Amino acid sequence: MTTSSQRRNGILSLIFQSLQGEERDYTKGSIRQAVILLAIPMMLEMVMESVFALVDLYFVGHLADSSSAIQVVGLTESVLTIMYSIAIGMSMAATAVVARRIGEKDPEAAAHAGVQAIIVAGVVTVLLSGCGIVYAKELLLVMGASDDTATKGKAFVQIMMGSGISIMLLFLINGIFRGAGNATIAMKSLWLANLCNIILCPVFINGLGPVPAFGLTGAALATATGRSIGVLYQLYHLFGNKHQLKVKMTHWKLDFPVIRSLVSIATPGIFQFVIASCSWIFLAQLVATSGGDVGSAGYQTALRLVMFFLLPAWGLSNAASTLVGQNLGAKEYQRAEDSVLKTVKYNTVFMLGVTVIFYALGGPLVSFFTNDPAIKAVAIDAMRIISAGFVFYGIGMVMINAFNGAGDTWTPTYVNFVGFWLFQIPLAWFLTRYLAFGPHGVFIAVPVAETAITVAGYILFRKGRWKKVKV
Repeated sequence: MTTSSQRRNGILSLIFQSLQGEERDYTKGSIRQAVILLAIPMMLEMVMESVFALVDLYFVGHLADSSSAIQVVGLTESVLTIMYSIAIGMSMAATAVVARRIGEKDPEAAAHAGVQAIIVAGVVTVLLSGCGIVYAKELLLVMGASDDTATKGKAFVQIMMGSGISIMLLFLINGIFRGAGNATIAMKSLWLANLCNIILCPVFINGLGPVPAFGLTGAALATATGRSIGVLYQLYHLFGNKHQLKVKMTHWKLDFPVIRSLVSIATPGIFQFVIASCSWIFLAQLVATSGGDVGSAGYQTALRLVMFFLLPAWGLSNAASTLVGQNLGAKEYQRAEDSVLKTVKYNTVFMLGVTVIFYALGGPLVSFFTNDPAIKAVAIDAMRIISAGFVFYGIGMVMINAFNGAGDTWTPTYVNFVGFWLFQIPLAWFLTRYLAFGPHGVFIAVPVAETAITVAGYILFRKGRWKKVKV
């Protein structure tokens, strides 16, 4: 067998192992293999998460009033980013603590921490969902939608916000499994949820047999149902006692020291993503008010495509979070740092490829979601301008996940606050309003700010203070 054949077979074997879902000790052995074994299912998981929005966008983009429908889907996703931020913050804390306990060879404590995270997240989600159901129309109006669009989209927002517990658990439980080093279950839960969404979307939107056509509202019903089925799959594995995380009844007893530890990690983590999310909400509102319904629809279409490609990169960078947490737990400090740098290398290559795709295939990608020439023109411009910073996005994601995996959630929070609120938002406003660039001012501000954030994150990472954090 030739060397190239051996290498090819070795790569295929590694891919197959990554999809099997076996639990491994990532504090030993090849760092390259560890990154690949974790990254492949994590990337596929994030691809599936991004497919949710793209499936909805595809089907509603072919409704009669597509401009209004696309705007509702996009603006609702922007509002939901607040809930996503809390879910990601809690899952980040769960990943950090679970990974640290697994690195310390204490799976009992890891399972206990995971359950405590679920309790806290459940309480917060119920409160947020209630507010979203009551103030659905008002949320769309605040985001810049017209009264007619807000009225049409009210039911869509109510269903999406009302299904917040599924969103929260889907993120959180996947974070628990990732911390334990089992990224395959997280991936499969998103596969199942998306398969259900893809099947149900045309049924609920257009109607089939005894099922009436719900139009735009049908997209929300399909997504909520798909996510709920994915959560049921997660719970089956979490409580099935087939993995090293074995949940017991005693784990459900409130443990305030553990809760305080989780909240202390999650709170800045939540702020970290709320800061970024609020920035995106402001940018969406700025585009809607300066570019109208067409500008907003074009921007939202571009963002869905951007997120479709960025989320796999985020999944790859999640490998750094697990590797950092487990290796710090095992006191393998240099291995933790080397794992991050190896992940940076792979994410840079991936994002270079995505940049080429956006420049070469921007038009065909946008055409898949809308036939409106005006919307297409705005979306293509947004994609090409925003993608200019993709390589820096890829590096920055790994830096953020390295800090978060170590439990140092304050550092990226400070970086995000300065980068988004003190730099990106003022820059976008200045370009859009003062220099009258219109929506293009927002498009330009995005890669400029993300590049600055990445540079700051890399400098702080090299200082190494994250290695000393205790969780």
